[in-house]
Amino acid sequence: MNREHLYKLLDGNVLCHLDVHFAKQMETLNGARNSGLLLAAALTSAATRQGHICLDLTRVAGTDLMQECEGNDSVLCPNHAQWRAMLQGSAVVGIPGDYRPLILDDRSRLYLYRYWNYQDKLVHTLRERIDEPMDVFPLEKVSRTLDNLFPEQQGDAPDWQKIAAFVAVRKRFAVISGGPGTGKTTTIAKILALLLELQTDPGRLHTALAAPTGKAAARLQEAIKRAKGMLHCSEICAQSIPEEASTIHRLLGTIPGSPYFRHHAKNLLPVDVVVVDEASMVDLALMSKLVQALSPKARLILLGDKDQLASVEAGAVLGDICDTGRLHGYSRSLTRQIETALGCTLDPDPGGASHSLVGDCIVQLQKSYRFGSESRIAALGRAVNAGDGESAIALLKSSKRENVQWNQLPSPNALPDLIRNIAMRNFRSYLGCSDPIEIFHLFEHLRILCAVREGPFGVSGLNRLVEKILAEQGWMEPRQIWYAGRPVLIRSNNYHLGLFNGDVGITLPDPDFQGSLRVFFPAAQGTFRKFHPLRLPDHETVFAMTVHKSQGSEFNEVLLILPDRDVPVLTRELIYTAVTRAKERITIWADEEVFKKAVARRIERMSGLRDALWQD
Repeated sequence: MNREHLYKLLDGNVLCHLDVHFAKQMETLNGARNSGLLLAAALTSAATRQGHICLDLTRVAGTDLMQECEGNDSVLCPNHAQWRAMLQGSAVVGIPGDYRPLILDDRSRLYLYRYWNYQDKLVHTLRERIDEPMDVFPLEKVSRTLDNLFPEQQGDAPDWQKIAAFVAVRKRFAVISGGPGTGKTTTIAKILALLLELQTDPGRLHTALAAPTGKAAARLQEAIKRAKGMLHCSEICAQSIPEEASTIHRLLGTIPGSPYFRHHAKNLLPVDVVVVDEASMVDLALMSKLVQALSPKARLILLGDKDQLASVEAGAVLGDICDTGRLHGYSRSLTRQIETALGCTLDPDPGGASHSLVGDCIVQLQKSYRFGSESRIAALGRAVNAGDGESAIALLKSSKRENVQWNQLPSPNALPDLIRNIAMRNFRSYLGCSDPIEIFHLFEHLRILCAVREGPFGVSGLNRLVEKILAEQGWMEPRQIWYAGRPVLIRSNNYHLGLFNGDVGITLPDPDFQGSLRVFFPAAQGTFRKFHPLRLPDHETVFAMTVHKSQGSEFNEVLLILPDRDVPVLTRELIYTAVTRAKERITIWADEEVFKKAVARRIERMSGLRDALWQD
């Protein structure tokens, strides 16, 4: 291995220029040529760009990195033992506890120091919460208050929302996972009411509600407001439940022009409880910084769907915490407590499942209040989540109802005519409306979701195609970048304007400014915030959006369009996330083989977080 091999990998798109530059810098700092270091450093840099926390040498040792590239060139990795020896002899590679640019652990995982540090501190702070007993409140009082908040349900099945509340009050760390419509935010409202009812002075319990994006924070805020009106608790406790939610960045306190936050390990957040919604979207770095900023006595409650897409940045934190893909039961100690307090019996060893102190902090909500037991959308989500592409396609094709549909992916030449029908049926109504509230209601009815950004089946091309179709019908005039009716998606956070990644606005004539164009964004209680188009942060047109960007959103109808060939971004989690964005109808345009390969492929992000948390 030498620098020429790096350039071969660069030409084959295995590496980028940043990876090559970093590798050469590591070799320079090492003070001597080291072919194993050169390759490992470049691949570790590439791995973090691809969402991994580290490079697992055991996965790539002895492989040909050019085997999927065109041409006859090959770049072979050293065998495992030889590679470890080469790295252990380097001045820039340390072991856990060292302060070196690269860290190699005992399982041959190689980290950039920054990511090792994030993972190590996250593990340390979570383990402290997981391992510490939390019997602050008398069990009898907890049981009575839970009975008030959760009236007795019909049937013998366990009330998993009630179990989630019990776990959250007995632990300093809890994860409440569940699919769409399982009542995660309703449950958290009851948990907050429970904690307040158990306090001597409810007014002294300081709670923060947060989410990774502005849109997710707004949805959490709205859901908590709705749930508060249905709680069976005292008036003072209901009033003490916070209604304002913020992004995690705002909660921690961003410093303009700096990657650091105002709140950290030496300046802790003044809160007793932190609730994070849409936790599957939170990357390793942000989650680590959040837990470091919490008092050891503060409670941390994560809400999310462990089966959804992982964060765009490095890590699959919620999936690692929940040990997604493996079956776990509760310890006998916790099952006895649940039986005593709630009067329901759980199998501590379902299907031969293992249990752990981490598992005792996690509750999976299982009943969907949005979809009935006969729901085709719910059944499709289950089939995809189980990795059963054949059953998913059979369900889509055999459905006699219109709420799930399958269409063979059209050719690029046939695509415009099919999209024309979709656009004319779904976008004319909002473009012919003058009331902003109704405009947003009509526009949110359907969203086109894509797996990729470029190409005929990608977001960019489809947005241009929809604009062209609507212009041909005379429904809009996109002769310039900005036109009445243009929907836009914000792609970066701007705390000064209060606009956040994921926010959707619509460009409309503003009567307050003589009909000149402003971009309207929904605000509280049916009001709008309006901005001149030139003031907006990074944004794009949004008739179509990527599945990643749709996380935290719901639409009456979803049209999912997959590319015409298999690409690494196509995974089970992506398909599942797209399906669960639909409230009433999901239509999928795809090639059968591409779809089945996607459903069979799980997101596998290299990480040591799962092992560090689950090994007792």
